[in-house]
Amino acid sequence: MAKTVLTVLAEGFEEIEAIAPIDVLRRADVDVTVASLEGLMVKGARGISVQADMTLAEVAGRTFDLIVIPGGMPGAANLAASALLGDMLKKQRAEGRAIAAICAAPAVVLHPLGLLGDEKTSCHPAFRRRLDEINCTEERLCAGEKLITAAGPGVAMDFALALVELLKGKRKADELAKAMLVEGRCCAN
Repeated sequence: MAKTVLTVLAEGFEEIEAIAPIDVLRRADVDVTVASLEGLMVKGARGISVQADMTLAEVAGRTFDLIVIPGGMPGAANLAASALLGDMLKKQRAEGRAIAAICAAPAVVLHPLGLLGDEKTSCHPAFRRRLDEINCTEERLCAGEKLITAAGPGVAMDFALALVELLKGKRKADELAKAMLVEGRCCAN
């Protein structure tokens, strides 16, 4: 059975943090659904518009192996303001399924929902002060069994490969890294 991933976009998302995981996961034959908070066209923080597959409301009843939350501002703040997304993330965590977030999203979206537990959490340095001390780390990538977080745009490819490793195994992630000429990728913790 194919692994399923939901990537959620909101106006002002960081483009590379969304597109790199979508692209790499699809290369790994993962079924990725891109959903937006509203409307199918979503403009990123750098003015690049991306077409979502559907709206978040349309996928709200579905179950995904992984939910991916890109950062960027005001994208992360817009995602944090979505009660529907908050409910979906809480259910995802409660049911033991994986969540991944990058850049501002771990601090702006996941932390206020109480979804970080006592796990070390990577996020953009500008947002670390929003995390609890137990979560703070300067690591660029933190990959747990059900939570993967990364520091920002420069880590997007390592983040994407960590998601592949979580869903499809290290062998598949290494195979993709080699095929895409990604050298010295970060190792999962």
